Amino acid sequence: MILKPKVTLEQLIEKLSKDAEFQRNITRWLVLEEQPARFAPFPQNVDRRLVQALNEKGITQLYTHQAEAFRKISAGENVVIVTPTASGKTLSYNLPVFQTILQNPEARALYLFPTKALSQDQVRETQDLIHRLQVDIKSFTFDGDTPVDIRRTIRSAGHIVVTNPDMLHQGVLPHHTLWIKLFENLKFVVLDEIHAYRGVFGSHLANLMRRLKRICAFYGSSPQFICSSATIANPKELAEQLTGQPVTLIDNNGAPRGKKHFLFYNPPVVHRELGLRRSVVNEVRQIVRKLLPTGAQMIVFARSRLRVEILLTYLRQVASQLKINPNLVRGYRGGYLPKERRQIENGLKKGEIQVVVSTNALELGIDIGQLDISILAGYPGSIASTWQQAGRAGRRQGTSLTLLVASSAPLDQYIIEHPEYFAEKNPESAQIDPDNLFILMSHLKCAAFELPFEENEVFAPDITRPLLDYLVEENVLRKTEGKYFWMREIYPADEVSLRNSSPENVVIIDTSDHNRVIGEVDLFSAPELVHKDAIYIHEGVQYHVDELDWDEKKAYVHQVKVNHYTDAITKTNIKVLDVLEEEILDSCKKVYGELAVSRVTTGFKKIKFNTHENIGMGRVHLPEMEMQTSAMWWEFDDRLFSDPYFQESIIGEGLKGIAYTLNNLIPLYVMCDVTDISVVPMVRAPFSHKPTIYVYDKYQGGMGLSKKLYEIDREVLQGVAQHIRRCPCTHGCPSCTGPTLENTLFGKESALKILELLKL
Repeated sequence: MILKPKVTLEQLIEKLSKDAEFQRNITRWLVLEEQPARFAPFPQNVDRRLVQALNEKGITQLYTHQAEAFRKISAGENVVIVTPTASGKTLSYNLPVFQTILQNPEARALYLFPTKALSQDQVRETQDLIHRLQVDIKSFTFDGDTPVDIRRTIRSAGHIVVTNPDMLHQGVLPHHTLWIKLFENLKFVVLDEIHAYRGVFGSHLANLMRRLKRICAFYGSSPQFICSSATIANPKELAEQLTGQPVTLIDNNGAPRGKKHFLFYNPPVVHRELGLRRSVVNEVRQIVRKLLPTGAQMIVFARSRLRVEILLTYLRQVASQLKINPNLVRGYRGGYLPKERRQIENGLKKGEIQVVVSTNALELGIDIGQLDISILAGYPGSIASTWQQAGRAGRRQGTSLTLLVASSAPLDQYIIEHPEYFAEKNPESAQIDPDNLFILMSHLKCAAFELPFEENEVFAPDITRPLLDYLVEENVLRKTEGKYFWMREIYPADEVSLRNSSPENVVIIDTSDHNRVIGEVDLFSAPELVHKDAIYIHEGVQYHVDELDWDEKKAYVHQVKVNHYTDAITKTNIKVLDVLEEEILDSCKKVYGELAVSRVTTGFKKIKFNTHENIGMGRVHLPEMEMQTSAMWWEFDDRLFSDPYFQESIIGEGLKGIAYTLNNLIPLYVMCDVTDISVVPMVRAPFSHKPTIYVYDKYQGGMGLSKKLYEIDREVLQGVAQHIRRCPCTHGCPSCTGPTLENTLFGKESALKILELLKL
């Protein structure tokens, strides 16, 4: 049965604009006017067979950015294409790739996607084009699910090999002798959705590209790079860091855009003193109750698998109460069988499903057709992801509606106060550090296993030779006749995870599911996240940690359903190792340098969900961990605190409040998770004996996050000050300076006084 809307979207939007109860919670109703398409004819040199095949699909001309991409790529340039969701980025790289293969049937292309689902979707797209062309071009997915017999065919005959970084790392590069046909003829490497490659993952990918280029050079090829990205502040810089090549930016979007209504919805405050608002889940349930009877097709994005299932349950109940078939409401997340996911995708495309509740699995460019409404249950974590999710509504022109429903979290509240970010230039920068010593060393070993190093070969500028000589001293490599050879029996790629910087990780084992490995956590973070009796949350599911076997590097957990989470109590010692840059400001000094951070977890608090109440404590006995990393910090001049108001305890509360807000808002400016950084306030820092706030990267060797913060610190601190001032709470709350239950009543007041003295 195909659904037919009972009212038009325009009528629904008109109705919502007159709904007084609904309007009370809208902080901004942003309208982005429609934009017509800007077209360009097919370039003269495009193969006529391609033009005819695309004409059959209804494509009679190109968008301007597609034509520009074809010209630049045909001229041999590496490019990064930055245009919105559903703007035809796929054709931007498929067109030059197919053109090259039609002219040279031996040519090969490697497509890398961050997720399996996206890979499958793209293969369907290439195979549809091949079918229309009626030529012998072979396009295959190569991942962990690919059968052994098909793998042989792909290695010898695959013109377009579609895979993911993890498979390239472990399944292709170490076995390059089986892939000679690919590497000898590799013309293009397509890196899709490069905004997903940031932090540790992006730093690993940059080294993976170094290994790939090295193997290509060995076989005599030098591929061009075609990258695509969602809108971020530094796409060209990121693409050049990932590929190690100069890259041309193409961001002149020619695709049409329908009229977009973007609503910022803040649930009402239910406890002013604690700054608590009505829960996101309950608010989304009430919003969907208003929308379901209209027949509008919608997608609801939730932050976790658990929240998807809770919302799905609630929305099906709502459908039943409204006498609507509950089977019109479906869920979509990792863990569903591939066949089930394809069925849901097709149901959406054909209009047979009215509501889908999804994790960010449907955020990327999988084709699910045209939806009317996108509801974001909580801020997705980055502006790029927000636009990706919003772009799921009205993907092919026409009016669309997006509602961002905020939680009480500081980042959500900041976004709801600053909707201008969504209409103006995205401030988020994706940061990577390819030369992070731990990551670089891991890939240097993998590269040496793949091919011996020449004495003067450059893998990473300036430091390749010293690192190779160090590995010789450690009996990992052997140097003979000016070459470095791998001499261990182990297979290094097996020991390197692309998701972590540390070579050592703690594996998390679910004893309630046949001892299944559900994840891993780096060694430095393990004492905080998987100590005994911790509540570890993975993909929205809660697990109780029964045991942390420190010697075996294993954490044993079982599934639970409890109303609290745990927050580790840690003691942190900071030692400044090196000052790399510093700048004297009016009332403080900002510094960028290197730290030795030692942390020991001594206990934990049990924090109740929603209210953030402390409902219990526990002790932890674990060894101290030390890490060297990069950091930036502010040292405040004692003269700043000459007012008798500023007793040391009051200064401490103020610094703690600023640090809490800072920790939660940094991801708005530097694309990272709050868990990627740590903010430590000290009333008397051991290095300077001055009030200081340290911000350091929570990865061995650093990841470039604190360096970026050093460059834009004034802008970030202004955002912190503005956010604390605007928060309606009295003494501080989870949405600004932290729960008052954690601090005294001076946290918010002291933080604001300090920020005012800094002229913020």
